[in-house]
Amino acid sequence: MNAVEIESAISDLAQQPFDPAEFPYAFLEAFGNKATTIKRLRSGTSNKSDFSGSWGGVLQTNNIHIAVADSGAVTQTLAALKASPATVRAKAKFVLATDGEMLEAEELESGETVACKYEEFPDHFGFFLPLAGISTVKQVRESSFDIRATSRLNRLYVELLKDNPGWGTEEQRHEMNHFMARLIFCFFAEDTDIFAGSGLFTDTVSEMSARDSANTHDVISEIFRAMNTRQEEHAAANIPRWVGKFPYVNGGLFSGSVDVPRFSKIARSYLLHIGSLDWTQINPDIFGSMIQAVADDEERGALGMHYTSVPNILKVLNPLFLDELREKLEEAGDNSRKLLNLRNRMAKIRVFDPACGSGNFLVIAYKHMREIEAEINQRRGEPNRPTDIPLTNFRGIELRDFSAEVARLALIIAEYQCDLHYRGKKLALAEFLPLSSDNWITCGNALRLDWLSICPPTGTGVKLQADDLFELPLDQAQIDFENEGGETYICGNPPYKGNARKTDEQKADLKFLLDGKFEKWGLLDYVCGWFIKAFEFAKTTPTKFAFVATNSIAQGQHVSNFWKPLFDKGLRFFFAVRSFKWSNLAAHDAGVTVVIIGSDLARGIASLFDGDSKLQTHNINGYLLPQQNYWVSAVAKPISGIQPMIKGNYYGLSEHLLMDPNKMLELKARGVPESHIKRFYGSTEVINAKARYCLWFEEDPENEILELADLRARMKAGVDKRKKSKDAVSNGMVKRPHQFREMNTGKQNTIAVPVVSSENRDFLPVDLLGKDAVMSNKCFALFDAPLWNFSLVASRLHWVWIGTVCVRMRTDFSYSNTLGWNTFPVPTLTEKNKADLSRCAENILLAREAHFPATIADLYDPEKMPENLREAHEQNDEVLERIYIGRRFKNDTERLEKLFELYTKMSAEAPSKVSINKKARRKA
Repeated sequence: MNAVEIESAISDLAQQPFDPAEFPYAFLEAFGNKATTIKRLRSGTSNKSDFSGSWGGVLQTNNIHIAVADSGAVTQTLAALKASPATVRAKAKFVLATDGEMLEAEELESGETVACKYEEFPDHFGFFLPLAGISTVKQVRESSFDIRATSRLNRLYVELLKDNPGWGTEEQRHEMNHFMARLIFCFFAEDTDIFAGSGLFTDTVSEMSARDSANTHDVISEIFRAMNTRQEEHAAANIPRWVGKFPYVNGGLFSGSVDVPRFSKIARSYLLHIGSLDWTQINPDIFGSMIQAVADDEERGALGMHYTSVPNILKVLNPLFLDELREKLEEAGDNSRKLLNLRNRMAKIRVFDPACGSGNFLVIAYKHMREIEAEINQRRGEPNRPTDIPLTNFRGIELRDFSAEVARLALIIAEYQCDLHYRGKKLALAEFLPLSSDNWITCGNALRLDWLSICPPTGTGVKLQADDLFELPLDQAQIDFENEGGETYICGNPPYKGNARKTDEQKADLKFLLDGKFEKWGLLDYVCGWFIKAFEFAKTTPTKFAFVATNSIAQGQHVSNFWKPLFDKGLRFFFAVRSFKWSNLAAHDAGVTVVIIGSDLARGIASLFDGDSKLQTHNINGYLLPQQNYWVSAVAKPISGIQPMIKGNYYGLSEHLLMDPNKMLELKARGVPESHIKRFYGSTEVINAKARYCLWFEEDPENEILELADLRARMKAGVDKRKKSKDAVSNGMVKRPHQFREMNTGKQNTIAVPVVSSENRDFLPVDLLGKDAVMSNKCFALFDAPLWNFSLVASRLHWVWIGTVCVRMRTDFSYSNTLGWNTFPVPTLTEKNKADLSRCAENILLAREAHFPATIADLYDPEKMPENLREAHEQNDEVLERIYIGRRFKNDTERLEKLFELYTKMSAEAPSKVSINKKARRKA
């Protein structure tokens, strides 16, 4: 369950009559516990509670201890649960007590508590989200309202589409989304005194629309019409007297069509419930990123997971420009002139997000700049001064029209909230309405639009035909804008999309931008398009830009294929944040692993962030390391003269050749010779010792063998499947169903290297396999290689090299022979060196053998690695590193410096070992 679904379930529970016997189970069910789990708790099988009150207790191990208290005894019951030995033994994270009138709970580790009336506990549901495996941050707990509001708006949206299917079509989708934006504004305005009288919108709909909802749409339509008509024009426009209290809003929000979808009784009820929420609590930082999913069919299934934490966004904005503004504020002290200069400078700063979504980057930038400005005004003795920071300085491009509308609305709400906070309600209200009709959020494809026309350099007019702020989506901005001497900061979180996941339209976007400028541009991540556009923008006007991107953009061929041409043209990284999880509201810490790269065309000191550490350096290279620039390209042969490494056999369309241990025993029992059955290894089979087998025929199998067991039927099934594949036909696989596409295997042994493995291990999970091992394409293989090769692959040096130059799957290593092994710089080895390394490899294998049947996964768990195995690896690293520099390296940074130094020298001395890219060009 996601957060919105949990909120809905909790709200339903709170509205039902309180049942003391059922409450603990209903509460746990609302947080996603399965029926079987609840059944085991009911039966007492898994209930570890020792509470002896009237209703007993329910204790779920590693989760929560719940008890229903006698009337008025909630506090005492909570104390008893907290003191319970069972709570400690079961490692409960929460304790909760309620008597149906009050509810109290505590998170035991942090000591945070909740105490409220029973019917109000859904307001605090964010406090309990860890019970569903959802990692939360402080902002979410403090803003449960945004999730509740999103949940209710989603219910209303879905209900309206049931009765108004036409409003869900492509033709009317924009109109429906526009209607939702109007509702959000009305709910916010009636709770913040923007409308005269609290609850004006909701109360008017309730009083003036029939209970059977027959005229609800007409009532709302008249309200919208009133807000698009000046008060003095009401009579001429035949505006009913009962909507006379609604103000003139303008800004395009209520202009144009005032058609409203028809409401069922259920939809009307949903609308009134939404209006009953306290919309003063809305947090535009995160509300927009949640509400955008309401209007998107594909995203609605993940509703509530579209949360981007403010701390993560500040990892972009702070080093991009906010930290520098705060430093200038600190330097200014109480110097009135310096403070004025800083304020004037801030008034001209533009923040431009060309993938703005619902505007959360822009909103957070705006709020933090207003905070700095408010401090300036306070120090200058001008606390109530109107802001000099216009919303129109916060530009955005967004592909989806509803998200663009929500972005504008979120900024408007943020402006009002800042005025309210820094200037007081009277001044905030006096200047809020009517809204401006300027448009500063552009709806369109950011990779096709001219950014300079949307966010022009200096003194450039960009006004097109007049159009209202919230009217039909635009493909250009519409503001005559003068920004002499101003600064532009480009930021955002664009769509990443690796090569395999790009749509045809996205591939066309990259072709439009990159074709002819970059080799193998089709292999680049989609996010590269934003870096290119920002780079071109920065060449025209002084600009700094920073984007979130998946960590693959600073790994593998992206470094040499993408960053090198840009670095050659003057780009540099002035800050970077190394790999971390871009968290959201998904369960079990879901979230993509990202980096943040800040770039400009100037020189100077750069800042590299890694976890909680910050390093000042003269250069950040394409691998996000504080070193000079190195460019490692994939090559066809090893630059060190070591044995070539081959990828295993592709086994797609070959499932008929594979079998589990039971099937293997059956085939042997029915006479299939052992010489035709081999162990089959991919990454999982090597790391976890999973037993898997395959049929192996180097020549056409004889009829006598095909008659055994079901082999003939298996081969026929293979032919039938392969005939449907162009690849199988072109590779001749249809004519040889008894074989894999490739038939590579070792004659004596195989050193197997899994393609994907966890970075949490201190060493790569390499293994030495016998002659009966067949490698799948999930492994790389050194066939019949000298044992000292095992020592190289198992070394810390190689671990560091692979972790730097190869692509990763999230944070896991994704091994590459052409990028990792072939480029690995190994000094010339003497026969003694090879003998010493072979002995080290033997010691590693013997240390493993001493712990049989432990798997590689078991042995290389960093917390449980056997001491003798760790010592064998330490000795291996000692021997190898002395070959490189005569001693052990001090750390991984020193290892990389030496490896890159050697790589640069060896690759320059081996011109005959042509890069794969160049070979491909020659063949073409």
